[in-house]
Amino acid sequence: MSRSNLDEPVFTLDDETLRQVARTLNVGIAVVDPENWSVLFENAKFFAWFPPESDADEPLTERIPGFKESRALSRIQAGRSYSFVTEVKAAGRDTPINVEFRSLTEKAEGQIVVECHDIAKQRQAEYMLESYSKMAERNARELEREKERVERLLLNVMPKSVYEEMKDYGTVTPQLFEDASILMVDFVGHTEMAIARDAAALVTELNDIFMVFDRITDLFACERIRTVGDAYVAVSGLPEATPDHAHNIARVALRMLRYIERRNSAHTEAWYCRIGINSGPVIGSLVGVQKYVYDIFGPGINLAARMETLSEPMQITVSENTYLLLKDDFVFSERGEFEVKGFGPTNLYFLERELPRMR
Repeated sequence: MSRSNLDEPVFTLDDETLRQVARTLNVGIAVVDPENWSVLFENAKFFAWFPPESDADEPLTERIPGFKESRALSRIQAGRSYSFVTEVKAAGRDTPINVEFRSLTEKAEGQIVVECHDIAKQRQAEYMLESYSKMAERNARELEREKERVERLLLNVMPKSVYEEMKDYGTVTPQLFEDASILMVDFVGHTEMAIARDAAALVTELNDIFMVFDRITDLFACERIRTVGDAYVAVSGLPEATPDHAHNIARVALRMLRYIERRNSAHTEAWYCRIGINSGPVIGSLVGVQKYVYDIFGPGINLAARMETLSEPMQITVSENTYLLLKDDFVFSERGEFEVKGFGPTNLYFLERELPRMR
């Protein structure tokens, strides 16, 4: 270091200069005596926020709302600061002020400096942040509810595994299922029923019946494919293959028929259905672009439709394909050979009941 630099005067601030600086600050500053909390010095901002009410020498304990002197002393004596938030009237509105007490000297018993900051903008920012956070959480919950609603709607028109494939890849690959059993239910003469004159009541009853059919279908791990008017189509063996597809669909058909019989005995309006079952290959695929529908195609479902058409009211007609898969576990009555459109001469059977299972 050069000699000239050593000879330069050192710039210092006297107490009065420091006071003048403190008075111009935009924060509240005060120096107090902790013995009686008398104010030794305060700048204009501090005085404006915490003016004495009745006595110019009013101690700080009377001037600052919410100030706890015992807590302040214990924290300062432990070498820590003490802070809290209070409110004052400023420009005609309540303004939050953060008040912090700390020792002015290294000795805890010395004077205490009080520093006060207007935190209105900080509070406003925190409030806005909290509001945005709550809004984001609310939007996220609404989005999740909408997602769940859409998922439920889609699961009503397609199997879950198909929905998962569409969600993951955006498309569904048509699949051939060699071993599946298809059930078709149609109601006979419902247009002639007295209830048919009340469209709302007719739809309500039909909806009640289909809701029970859905529960029966789910009970035996089958899938409802679609309903068209008063027709109901369910399948077993897709989209998840199962060796018991024919047994599952037969049990569904028997319970559906039993439910309709019991319902008829308890209601004034009797519903009569025909049920047809066939086992064979089908193709399952999602069809449509804007309105998705999962449907099945192929000879398997075509023959099931023929079985339903050739069935009798309150009877379950099965094809020979299904009969051969079930004949050891169920009771059938032969109907004989029928000329089936598109399939030629075909032996048909009425499904009567399931044989008791051997323990």
